[in-house]
Amino acid sequence: MDRKDFLRKSLMSAGAAAVTGVVLADQQDKFRPDVVGFNHLPTENPTIMANTVLHKAASRGHADHGWLNSLHSFSFANYYDPERMHFGVLRVLNDDTVAPGMGFGTHPHDNMEIISIPLEGDLEHKDSMGNTAVIRNGDVQVMSAGTGIRHSEYNRNKEQLVKFLQIWVFPNKRDVAPRYDQITLDASKRRNTLQQILSPDPNDEGVWIHQNAWFHLGSFDKEVSTTYELKDKRNGVYVFVLSGGFTVNGIALNQRDGLGVQDAASLTLKADSPGAEVLLMEVPMTLPS
Repeated sequence: MDRKDFLRKSLMSAGAAAVTGVVLADQQDKFRPDVVGFNHLPTENPTIMANTVLHKAASRGHADHGWLNSLHSFSFANYYDPERMHFGVLRVLNDDTVAPGMGFGTHPHDNMEIISIPLEGDLEHKDSMGNTAVIRNGDVQVMSAGTGIRHSEYNRNKEQLVKFLQIWVFPNKRDVAPRYDQITLDASKRRNTLQQILSPDPNDEGVWIHQNAWFHLGSFDKEVSTTYELKDKRNGVYVFVLSGGFTVNGIALNQRDGLGVQDAASLTLKADSPGAEVLLMEVPMTLPS
């Protein structure tokens, strides 16, 4: 089995497990099958330079489960594009909206670093390690699934949507002890600059994971520019625009567009609209063996 087939089969099954059950906030472990509808536009001219891949927002995979509306930057569950399996060790970038009182039933993960970044509402988490927590906009949650973990996530509010980014990164160590952590960020520290929210170092800023990766968030006034210097020149950077517009290395990006750049020591970003927000994910480009 080649690497693409392995990625497809292993991650499609994991993705399906995460979305086949829908739960009420007071009935977390009761599943019901759901009708799943998928609709996505094909990738058009994804490679714009030899070291760059552009993923426009409208080209993402789209799954509408009724209770969950999910947009996939990379192949996930029933959305499959062989040209969009991953960017280096960045395997999943899902843009999820969960209906009031609904959520993901208890499901398993192993050997994956899972990062959740809430954008709106209150997302409640429960797992097999005994953790119960609520994450909100301004928080970052991380799980090292390692040898295996089971968890559920649901919208604890009955009148408000939950919106969050679900990100999976392949680890550089297999079968580690499962781990959970979350932090609350000071959003003022990302005004017109890039705030580090994740790294490989437990003593560094933000949360940490078992991978040589660094994530940053930034919120910029119009026309403000900044340069991001890669921590490891062997890595690549995936830029994901949360709101507004940016020009990155001369390439115009709009809300929810993604741009992957490799073989570059730095990136230059300029905000093209007021209050533009961006997520930078620097990751190794070589998959673990």
